[in-house]
Amino acid sequence: MIDLYYWPTPNGLKITVLLREIGLEYRLYPINIGKGDQFDPEFLSVSPNNRIPAIVDHEPEGGGDSISVFESGAILLYLAEKYDQFLPTDQRLRVQAIEWLMWQMGGLGPMLGQNHHFNRYAPEDVPYATKRYSDETLRLYAVLNRRLIDRDYIAGSYSIADIAIYPWVNRYEWHKTDIDRFPEVKRWYQTIGERPSVVRAYDEAKTIDVGNVASDESRRVLFGQTDVTIDQAYAVPKGSE
Repeated sequence: MIDLYYWPTPNGLKITVLLREIGLEYRLYPINIGKGDQFDPEFLSVSPNNRIPAIVDHEPEGGGDSISVFESGAILLYLAEKYDQFLPTDQRLRVQAIEWLMWQMGGLGPMLGQNHHFNRYAPEDVPYATKRYSDETLRLYAVLNRRLIDRDYIAGSYSIADIAIYPWVNRYEWHKTDIDRFPEVKRWYQTIGERPSVVRAYDEAKTIDVGNVASDESRRVLFGQTDVTIDQAYAVPKGSE
């Protein structure tokens, strides 16, 4: 059994898509990141970076103690390797799938995340930042479009690379990108969006009440964290020494 600590963000949806593609049973533990659930001590014991998603695998290979994994890319790799699915066995294609997974983790996700912040959440208009991240978003879409010109999926067959990238492209309206400018990305996006496991994962996401993420309190929790916040989250309560 897999415990999944989750919120319906692109990174959270990566994991529910893969779990459903493999056909695994899992227990869903919503972590309301707009209310500060990510600083709960129980969650921090699984995800020390106080970010979703994270999993606990209670039936690891070889038995023994449960294994916890944080960071969505690491979770995708862990599950794909454990169940030998959605990661090519051919060495060259396997490397490509991992390369593009890292491309998403190191580039597409962080850059689109900043795009969303300055286009949707920033309390004041910051033209330089908006242009910076909008331009980089378009560059990354162009890179992905070139990759998909002569292939159905990113690394041969459908893989964790596609699963990682899809939820971010799914928010193209958030980052104000005209997907018609990138026909290969649009074709790939529409194909993946029709997969039954993807549909079910997104239907599940709709059952989560995310509340008002634009409220002042949610903004403070989501965007007001510093080193002090981390120290406070890990502080030993008074009287428990």
